[in-house]
Amino acid sequence: MAKIGNTDLDVRGINLGGNVFGWTADEQQSFAVLDAYTAAGGNFIDSADLYSGGGSETIIGDWLARRGRRDDVVIATKTGMWEQRKGLSAANIAAAAEDSLRRLRVDHIDLYYAHIDDPETPIEETLRAFDALVRAGKVRHIAASNYSAERLSEALSISDREGLAKFAALQPHYNLVERDYERDLAPTVEREGLTVLPYFALAKGFLAGKYRSKDNLGDSPRAARASSYLDERGERVLSALDEIAASHGVPVAAVSLAWLFAQPTVTAPIASARSVEQLNDLLPAADLALTAEEVDALTAASR
Repeated sequence: MAKIGNTDLDVRGINLGGNVFGWTADEQQSFAVLDAYTAAGGNFIDSADLYSGGGSETIIGDWLARRGRRDDVVIATKTGMWEQRKGLSAANIAAAAEDSLRRLRVDHIDLYYAHIDDPETPIEETLRAFDALVRAGKVRHIAASNYSAERLSEALSISDREGLAKFAALQPHYNLVERDYERDLAPTVEREGLTVLPYFALAKGFLAGKYRSKDNLGDSPRAARASSYLDERGERVLSALDEIAASHGVPVAAVSLAWLFAQPTVTAPIASARSVEQLNDLLPAADLALTAEEVDALTAASR
């Protein structure tokens, strides 16, 4: 079990990404993944109104209702990036939250994110809107995604000054081959005591070892983007991952996630699976303790 920031939210295992639900995984496939994930002890599910135009939230909501699992899981979702609910104005946040609650078929959201910073809306307006949801009991805690260090610090400062609900977690783009987070955001996060829940933890499948050459990209929707990592550095990272995975007898994906688990402030990397087979490659990460030498080897390979 791990706690998200200073909240009362206790989470286990990886943060299961719901971005594939309603996109590359239909309802039946999504239910199978959710069943297997919770059966393995996982309890933290991530979604957004953007994903499949609300389809991801709808599938998760139907699963929660049919399985009677609401009290067993921590539900996170996001708003602000979807064209139909774009921005972080007070009116949009209030309406988006009601939409998400309806699709998820719940009376509260455990962790509600600003999906992306909105420079057109004063930060204080955004925070007051989130605070109103918390006070109404519709949201338990709030978080941020895709914020710069400067804007994140400003938001945290306003919350402290005005006595408003405060971001408890950050969801940044962070993995073995995308490490900009470490330069600017990490010091802010560590200073403020936030929890980090990285997205694209497997670099669109590249860090799962799925894509080894331009010739084996297949027809996956993410393949073209993952191919951008197929260079000398990427090959070096894959080689280090292969060696460590072989020594532990686990999938490459699990080692990539375990490296994130080993990073300061990271609580639960977000990873998605469109099948139980893919999920099984991810699950060992939560219990995989890499040695300091293995962590250092991966860090060095990805520089």
